[in-house]
Amino acid sequence: MSLTRYLPLFKDRKVLVVGDLYLDEYIIGRPSRISREAPIPVLEFSAQRNVPGGATAPACNISSLGGQAFMLGVIGEDQAGRELQELLGGRSVDITGLVVDPNRPTTTKTRIVAEAQHIFPQQVARVDRQDRTPITGAVEQQAVDYLHTVAPHVDAILFSDYKTGVVNDRLIAEGLQIGRTSGKLITVDSQGGLDKFKGCTLVKCNDNEAREYLRRDLRTDLDFEKALRDLKEELGVHMVVLTRGGEGISCLDSRDQLYHMPAFNRSEVFDVTGAGDTVISLLTLGLVAGSSLLEASQLANAAAGVVIRKQGNVTIQIDELQKELEKLGL
Repeated sequence: MSLTRYLPLFKDRKVLVVGDLYLDEYIIGRPSRISREAPIPVLEFSAQRNVPGGATAPACNISSLGGQAFMLGVIGEDQAGRELQELLGGRSVDITGLVVDPNRPTTTKTRIVAEAQHIFPQQVARVDRQDRTPITGAVEQQAVDYLHTVAPHVDAILFSDYKTGVVNDRLIAEGLQIGRTSGKLITVDSQGGLDKFKGCTLVKCNDNEAREYLRRDLRTDLDFEKALRDLKEELGVHMVVLTRGGEGISCLDSRDQLYHMPAFNRSEVFDVTGAGDTVISLLTLGLVAGSSLLEASQLANAAAGVVIRKQGNVTIQIDELQKELEKLGL
C-alpha cells in the first residue's frame, strides 16, 4: 500500500516541540570585487530574509504537513525574539509556550550568502549570537508549567536539543514522567548528549553523533547495525534512527528489526540545512499517524530528499511530499 495513505492522517495530530529556538538570517549579496583590506570577496547587498530555525524547524514542518505544533522554548526580550514570534505565528505554530528571558539574547544565526547569475548561491560565512547558559529560576519554572499544561493533551513530545540551554534535565524528566503515565510518544533529536534522553521512545541522531557517543568509528553496514543495537540498549529506548547523509537512513524498531534504506536523492544536493529537522518531524508524525518505524523512516527519507534540493532552512509542504512519494513509487 502507498505511504500517501498516511498524509491525510497527519491532520490535527498534536505535537509539543521542546527545544532551542533560533532566528536564521540570510544576508544575500553579489560578489563585485576582491577587498583591498583582505583577500575576501566584497558582496553588494541584494536581499535579506529571515526564517525560524533550530527547534522551530520541526514545529514549522509539523504545521506545514497538517499537524498542530505547540512550541516550547526561550527567546530574548529583543527585536529578534519579536520577529521570531511573528514568523512562527505566520506559520500557524502555537507560540503560547515561548518564554521571554530578559537576560539572554534570542539566538540568531546570520549567514552571508553570495549569489551570481547561473551559479547556485553559496554560503561564505556564518555569525552566531547565542548564550548557552542553562535556563534556571523563573524562566525554567515557566517552561515546566507550560509543559505540564500542554503535554497531557498532545499526541507526542518532541525534544529538539541544539545545546543552547533549554532542554535541561528537569524538562526531560518532567516530559518522561508525563509520557510514562499517559503513553505519549517521546521523540528526540539531539546534537550530542544522548545520555540525557534515556527512556524516551525514539532517539534520532546522525552518524557523527553516534560515533561521538559510542567513542568508535563507524564505516560499514555491520558497524552501523551494532551501533543501533548498542544505542538502543544503553539508552533504554524503544527505537533508534541513524541518519547517514548520502548513505541514507538505518533504523532499529521496538521488535529489534533492523532496516536500512539508501538516500532517495543523492544527485541534487544543494543545502543540507534543516534535513535532520525534517527527518524527526516525519518520524514523529508518521508514528502518531499509525505507521511502522520502517514506514515513518521512508516518509522521512523522501521528505529529506525534497528539502536538500532547496537553499536554507526550509519546510516541506504536504503536496511536495505527496508528489515525491508518487515519483518514488512509495
